[in-house]
Amino acid sequence: MSNSSYSLLSNSSDKLDVEISIKEPPTSSSAAMNSANEALKKRYVQIAVAVILYWFVSITMVFLNKYLLSSKDVKLDAPLFITWYQCVVTVGICAVLGNLNKRVALFSKFPTFKIDLKIARDVLPLSVMFVAMIIFNNLTLKHLTVSFYMVGRSLTTVANVAFTYLMLGQKTSYKALGCCGLIVAGFFLGIDQENALGTLSMFGALCGVASSAFVALNAIYTTRCLPCVDNNVWRLCLYNNFNACILFLPLMLIFGELTPVFTFPKLFNIPFWFAMTMAGVLGFSMGYVTGYQIQMTSPLTHNVSGTAKSYVQTLLAVVAYSEVKTSLWWISNIFVLGGSGLFAHVRATEMKRTHNTNNNNENNSSTLPK
Repeated sequence: MSNSSYSLLSNSSDKLDVEISIKEPPTSSSAAMNSANEALKKRYVQIAVAVILYWFVSITMVFLNKYLLSSKDVKLDAPLFITWYQCVVTVGICAVLGNLNKRVALFSKFPTFKIDLKIARDVLPLSVMFVAMIIFNNLTLKHLTVSFYMVGRSLTTVANVAFTYLMLGQKTSYKALGCCGLIVAGFFLGIDQENALGTLSMFGALCGVASSAFVALNAIYTTRCLPCVDNNVWRLCLYNNFNACILFLPLMLIFGELTPVFTFPKLFNIPFWFAMTMAGVLGFSMGYVTGYQIQMTSPLTHNVSGTAKSYVQTLLAVVAYSEVKTSLWWISNIFVLGGSGLFAHVRATEMKRTHNTNNNNENNSSTLPK
């Protein structure tokens, strides 16, 4: 996590500062207490709404993409086309909201829709990582079960540690590395158990590893490319998806997806296009609900919520698809979830300690005589 994330943690608005003067009469004190209780209730409602929105959008998006990518009802073997269309939907939403930003106050934070080819070129390295990330992410979902999807992509944290050391020279503490070891153990145990159950796709597992690597690279390149768009995440979202729409075209041609698309029996089927469009809308919404949950809670709480969501998603998949899993399979999930949660806690503690140390050093240096 970045230092900016921990500035959110330090300044999180879920901290209520309620001052009640003892000099006031009891009636004023009682009114202040009631006001504080109302504020606390309102805060809890906001947090609950933020968490429910994040869980709903994230879980629905996974199941909907699974339906589009490998459902017997759809039967469209064109994962690149499905992913490309979702990027087109995102660009379309950015265009609509960008044109409404001066008319509707709710959309005032969205930048005016405009494509600058120079900025698009500057963002291109990130877009390459982004395209690779979503391709391998969807291939993982296509070839693995939803219940194993979390474990299949669980090496993202490990890849992030590796790439931040190789590319940025940032070292990781032994405690955090121990958490990574727990994740790796859970991953390989899960692979072994999924194979024993006869539901493992080795290609899907390899795609999961590749997806984890590109998720980590995407995070690093996002940090590098944000200054190109004045640190506006929505503007970066626009240029990233605009570039992706172009990059997908030759890939669809190379991998021969045009013929399956044009011969698809449901090409003019309204329910099919509705599902495709909703997947794109959910993909765009993930950016908003993620930011909203962090704003209403804290970066650490967001990570805990994401970990809990993954476990609920796994349980829902096992129930929905009537799957039977072994005890060791469940233990592998616990290893992955436990390692991820502990890693988030360790990194949060370390970065907060570093932040406090830096502040103390600055305060000490400012008190020195000149």
